[in-house]
Amino acid sequence: MPRRRIGFWYRFAAVLCKPPLVVLLKRDWRGMENIPAAGGFITAVNHNSHADPFAYAHYQYNTGRVPRFLAKSGLFRKGLVGAAMRGTRQIPVYRESTDALSAFRAAIDAVERGECVAFYPEGTLTRDPDGWPMTGKTGAARVALQTRCPVIPVAQWGANELLPAYAKKPKLLPRKTHHVLAGPPVDLTRFYDREMTPELLKEATETIMAAITRLLEEIRGEKAPEKPYDPREVRIEQRRRSAAQEQEREKEGQGQ
Repeated sequence: MPRRRIGFWYRFAAVLCKPPLVVLLKRDWRGMENIPAAGGFITAVNHNSHADPFAYAHYQYNTGRVPRFLAKSGLFRKGLVGAAMRGTRQIPVYRESTDALSAFRAAIDAVERGECVAFYPEGTLTRDPDGWPMTGKTGAARVALQTRCPVIPVAQWGANELLPAYAKKPKLLPRKTHHVLAGPPVDLTRFYDREMTPELLKEATETIMAAITRLLEEIRGEKAPEKPYDPREVRIEQRRRSAAQEQEREKEGQGQ
């Protein structure tokens, strides 16, 4: 696959990050032929470890099509990290501000310039107890339907065994294997030329997440739960139970 211009900062980051990644993780990387050689596109990737952005960036860097990640705006502000984030043209996400939509516009612009934008559709580390993908947010679907660019589903597993979700210390031994499997583009054509309603975006997002989950099933050799973990539903259920318990305590207090 021909390499596009990568730039100083991405090469500098690779010089720093690739040696420890090679030492810490063995590699089982498949599906690179599905990464487009030219033109703008999206990769939609599952997220189960704070280490997997580095491990996945290593995979995609080796395809010659470097990703532009959406990242918290605070990472862009100070020091070497901020300089690297700006230099590699990552996309800042300004949460709860008037600039909240700027990441969406910047992602569209990057795709239209012929670049790759890497989305973690879950928006955060999966809360699923067994590490399966959760329900996704609609950002990737919005950009895909706006630009009609290819959406490449990508599943990864193994960085989470090196650094489990929310763990503070890595598990270095035995040496872990980082599995990555990129699939063919998700077929979203049935969503084209339709009003971009919340229901449409939800359905398109579910289609993308289902493709990622199928790839992860292939990597893990097991079936995912029929219904993805939904943090919103879990929070609602937790509040319902808390309210029910509070009512029960009040009844017990009145009966004394």
